Amino acid sequence: MRRLIDQSALGLRVVTPGPTESLDAEIRWLHTTELADPSPYIRPGELVLTNGLWLSHVSVDSFVDCVVRARAAGLVFGLTEQTPQLPPGLVEASQARELPLFELGIGVPFTSVTSAAARIRNEALQAELTATVQRGEALASALSRGGGVAGVLELLRRETNLPLVVVDRTGRCLASIDCQLTDEQIRTAAAALNRTPPPIEVAIADGAPSALYLVEGAMGAIDAGLYCLAPTASLTPQDREALAQAARFLSLEVTKQQAVHAIEARFAAELLEMILSGARRTGEVAQRLRTYGVPADRPLAVFALAPAAPRETTERLRIDEIAAATGAAFSANGLPVFTAAGSHDVVAICSWDRTQEELRRFSEQLSAEVGRRVRRQRVVVGLGEISADASALREPLVRAREICQILQARGGPTAATFAEVATYRMLLGLLDEHVRDAYADQVLGPIRDYDSRAHTELENTLRAFLAHDGQWAATAAALHVHVNTLRNRIGRITELTGRDINRLPDRIDLFLALEAETTGPPAAERKRRTSTDHRHHGGGSST
Repeated sequence: MRRLIDQSALGLRVVTPGPTESLDAEIRWLHTTELADPSPYIRPGELVLTNGLWLSHVSVDSFVDCVVRARAAGLVFGLTEQTPQLPPGLVEASQARELPLFELGIGVPFTSVTSAAARIRNEALQAELTATVQRGEALASALSRGGGVAGVLELLRRETNLPLVVVDRTGRCLASIDCQLTDEQIRTAAAALNRTPPPIEVAIADGAPSALYLVEGAMGAIDAGLYCLAPTASLTPQDREALAQAARFLSLEVTKQQAVHAIEARFAAELLEMILSGARRTGEVAQRLRTYGVPADRPLAVFALAPAAPRETTERLRIDEIAAATGAAFSANGLPVFTAAGSHDVVAICSWDRTQEELRRFSEQLSAEVGRRVRRQRVVVGLGEISADASALREPLVRAREICQILQARGGPTAATFAEVATYRMLLGLLDEHVRDAYADQVLGPIRDYDSRAHTELENTLRAFLAHDGQWAATAAALHVHVNTLRNRIGRITELTGRDINRLPDRIDLFLALEAETTGPPAAERKRRTSTDHRHHGGGSST
């Protein structure tokens, strides 16, 4: 409205300004009417223009009530030769209802006002478009120069002067400007991104709502959020447009980071495969460790970290969170580290020149630190013995991962070494996986073949029987069958395998065969490593 008033050619005079800042409020458009009750046709925020032809039909108070009821932005009364002055009572009625009232002089048609409004609107739209294009060019330039997320926020600060932060859904603060969030506040921001659907505002700092603009990654998934530490209602339309545009450009940066992360994850997975392959690839292992800043010719410590939950309930997201938190924890302690996120755990290898006892204490500290960074979750750490150099990493790695699995299943301590949790799983873990698989197939193969042909559940029955420590009644109840049915199934297992489950050596054979397949790397990882070895040894070309 103020821009219309500033048009000297119109000669608009403010009679009653209305509420504070009403002259600076945005007008939706202009509506000319002479109806006695125009309220059904006026949209909220429109400026009403009239010559008062309705005066012979309704009172001034009635007309003003209709305009107010329609939530109009104001009333422009155009003077004419027939009505050279404002009607009596119009000023008082407008003041009483806080309706902005303006006077338009004789001889100035309403078309002049609407033409001026259209020109002002076009200038504003052109200015917004120009600003959007210029901002887009600046954002693209910042990203192309490698400014990343921080570069985008710096550009936004110049334009909006707002406190901003970008947090990804795993709980990492990618960049911030004019604000410093605590770990708890960052976790709150990340948790909001994992809600379905995500909110438009989140109470992060001091309980006040912060506007959230979603940053999408590959395939349209929400991978990060641009937070403005101010309520949405307090932002100007220009602020909201700038933030929304920046969020779209941040999507490009997040997608690029995802691609880089995928390459790094593949690189790390290949290094684990090399270590597990044994001595024949020691040279490649040493070379790749050096690319992570980890000296390969010095003593090395191996850790395996995982959520304190059974493997089958572990989520991919939680493993990625633990991997990021592990890298941050080592960095905070000034230790160069190689980390790799597997299917169910995270492996970390670092140089270690101190004692085994100091390593044991550090593993407990690592468990607490990573757990604190990952939404205060309990994280277990399996610790392999100190390796002399990169050529002797295989056994410490296998042991660390097996210890980690045991800690997951058992509960109790959050960090442990081989000596503290040594079990039959340690022995199985030290065997080559092909040997373990062959052993399991030899013992359990007849049962599985029979199950496949006869559509029975002998293998599940065997697992249940051993899980219930050979108790017939408890096993039958768990399987929802009669004890005699259970005895018939166990008898069939004895016939097929040649092993009597009532004899301790035979029961051990059956138990270890079942456990062998759950020991060591997950099946998908073993399959991938087999494929990789095949390519490296004449089984085809690799790129």
